[in-house]
Amino acid sequence: MAAKFILYTPNTLALAYDDGPYQYTQTLVNKLNQAGAKGTFFFTGTLYGCIYNQAAAVKSAYEGGHQVASHTWTHGHVGSMSSSQLTTEMTKLEQAYVNIFGKKPRYMRPPYLETGGSVPSVMTTLGYNIITNDIDSGDWNGQSAAQSQAKFQAAGASGNGHIPLMHETYASTVNDLTTWLINWAKTNNLKIVTVVAQLSV
Repeated sequence: MAAKFILYTPNTLALAYDDGPYQYTQTLVNKLNQAGAKGTFFFTGTLYGCIYNQAAAVKSAYEGGHQVASHTWTHGHVGSMSSSQLTTEMTKLEQAYVNIFGKKPRYMRPPYLETGGSVPSVMTTLGYNIITNDIDSGDWNGQSAAQSQAKFQAAGASGNGHIPLMHETYASTVNDLTTWLINWAKTNNLKIVTVVAQLSV
């Protein structure tokens, strides 16, 4: 399987979250479940504590039918890592997933969206699809849920589908932006899907 960058499917919205697991992970899983929506979680191994300390929430996301994907073990600058370093970043998280819910992921979003250096070749070797984004919510840069909403409204619901850059480590993203996006998708007849479903629709 060759590494590839994002593809878009019209009339879809992939709710994709980076940087977990975190204290809000289970809350987010519950919110999506209650809405009948599926999300994609790009988890790390150690960014906000060890992933094994949040194993129950990670397993809950997987068992709830959400997509669990890779955001590397440490959330380092992958564009400047050697092939060996990057391989270790990926395989350590793979093993954690196998230990927690029994499966390896096949999709990843690079930290800082770095797709240069050894990233393409290593992901091709390991069999990963590289996912980026088309809308940056700006939550990581202190933007409010209302400011993030304006970005989606500006992008519009027509044309290609959307895979946003969002972070589950912000309460406003989990509690406010996600609720708004679910309603926005329904109002605009967008199908909420996982990243893998968006690429295969």
